[in-house]
Amino acid sequence: MIQRRKVIIGALGVATAAMAAGCSSHGSASGATAWVEPVANDGPAAAPVQLTVTPESGAKGVSPAKPIVVAAAGGKLQSVTVTSGKTKIAGSVQADGTWRSTDDLAYGKTYEVVTTATDSLGTASEHTSTFSTVKPDNLARITFQANGMSSLKTGHAYGAGQPVIIAFSRSVNKAAAEKAIEITTSPAVEGKFYWSNSRTVHWRPEKYWTAGTTVKVKVDAFGVKLGKTVYGAKNASTHFKVERQLVAISDNRSHLTKVYIDGKLVRTMRSSLGKGGSTTGQNGEKISYWTTGGPHVVLSKERVHSMSSASYGITDPKDPNFYGAEDIEYCTRISNSGEFLHAAPWNRSLGRANLSHGCVNLSTADAKWVYQNFHIGDIVDVKHSPRPLAIWNGLGDWTVPFAKYGD
Repeated sequence: MIQRRKVIIGALGVATAAMAAGCSSHGSASGATAWVEPVANDGPAAAPVQLTVTPESGAKGVSPAKPIVVAAAGGKLQSVTVTSGKTKIAGSVQADGTWRSTDDLAYGKTYEVVTTATDSLGTASEHTSTFSTVKPDNLARITFQANGMSSLKTGHAYGAGQPVIIAFSRSVNKAAAEKAIEITTSPAVEGKFYWSNSRTVHWRPEKYWTAGTTVKVKVDAFGVKLGKTVYGAKNASTHFKVERQLVAISDNRSHLTKVYIDGKLVRTMRSSLGKGGSTTGQNGEKISYWTTGGPHVVLSKERVHSMSSASYGITDPKDPNFYGAEDIEYCTRISNSGEFLHAAPWNRSLGRANLSHGCVNLSTADAKWVYQNFHIGDIVDVKHSPRPLAIWNGLGDWTVPFAKYGD
């Protein structure tokens, strides 16, 4: 300030000297005006601060997932306050000098952004802008499934055949939904999507998960348009692990079920699979007694499960295939249509002949071992059956070659 005062004084001195030398009145007036103006402003004028607020003032239908960003060119931000009614949105100054919101916004709200900035001379000015976020007609919630019967438990261990399954509460645009999904695996593998319906998408790699694999899933759907009138309700994430690779091979011809863990044979079990043939149910439906062929995925385990022929359509006691409700022990389900690995102490043809109604019959000891050692997501591959497992029957994802998966 002392230096500036010296400059002003020097200028005034020059003006006084010019008048003393007898310049004309026009010249005197011109000289006085030329120097008085700087004195009145006490120095040079500051360049105006250029504020940029994103979203711009007046914007409508803004995604609540996008951050608010405020920048000041030719000056310095002093404060930024963002409110919607009584709600205040937090934020912080970044390394580049901009201010960025750190809280998520909400759907269907109007926000006011009040910014204070100073110019190069320290003079403060205030700027106010408003915008509103999109108000969706419908919101889609996200859940993660182990299969159609149970949800996926975050952090738990699953089998080598467990696909990633993401369920939306409403029908969505498949391309938009897939873009919002991020799947990270260690070790890294490529995978493909398969939509079982307009709300549920599966993802699997080309081969079964290897032992020690971790799978992380993120769905950044909040603020994302997933359909004509549908937006994602919230972001969602989960993860699971595959501790060991268990694959059971159940052979329709040899009547044996062999269990491999990480490629090593650990148990051979005498079995009896579906007896074959078919009949007609009470509603005219065709009922097959072949155990479906191909890779099945373990869906659930029950210590005791009640079974009867009525569960698949045979209710007439005179029908030779009729049987009443029985409590069956150590049941490991592998399809929606009612196929289990289970104890069958009444079956004296284990290892010799196929006599079941479609399940894989085992001794009580073997069925108990399966019940105790198999995980949801483990593979049971049925060989040499003329009746293939459909992709929709439980988790038939692995029955489809990877090249055609999702087509």
